[in-house]
Amino acid sequence: MARISTPFLGFLILVLCCYASNMAKVTGYTAYTDPNQPIRIRIRDLMMRMTLQEKIGQMVQIERANASAEIMNKFFIGSVLSGGGSVPAPMATAQQWIDAVNDFQKGAMSTRLAIPMIYGIDAVHGHNNAYNATIFPHNVGLGVTRQVHDQHDFFGLVFFTESIFARS
Repeated sequence: MARISTPFLGFLILVLCCYASNMAKVTGYTAYTDPNQPIRIRIRDLMMRMTLQEKIGQMVQIERANASAEIMNKFFIGSVLSGGGSVPAPMATAQQWIDAVNDFQKGAMSTRLAIPMIYGIDAVHGHNNAYNATIFPHNVGLGVTRQVHDQHDFFGLVFFTESIFARS
């Protein structure tokens, strides 16, 4: 049985790695966008592709009033927050909220790596910033009633009612 020399084996591995690297460039394959890859592989691939500016941008959260599609794209912003009272317009409708968030998301997704942003709303006491929205009782207020079965009935009725209104 013939032995393979160590230098030859090293050379062969180097050639195979270069070939695999070039094939990834030719096919445009990106492991981080492949849902069939394990999370650790996807994260490693994405982190290797990101520049320092992109990594910094992903760790930044800005207030909604300062956000725009252009800002999201230029600075690679990772998260936007609507703080208390921060609305897209006075008496903003649900559609205005959707349009605003979608605009920010389009800016984030138009970056080189197309990383979606995270959107947050400071609404722990009920989200009443969408005009004509249903305001639910606060979690603590529901919890102190100790009526778990009534809460299930309450939320079932609310979701049923809201789904009827959403269809109309």
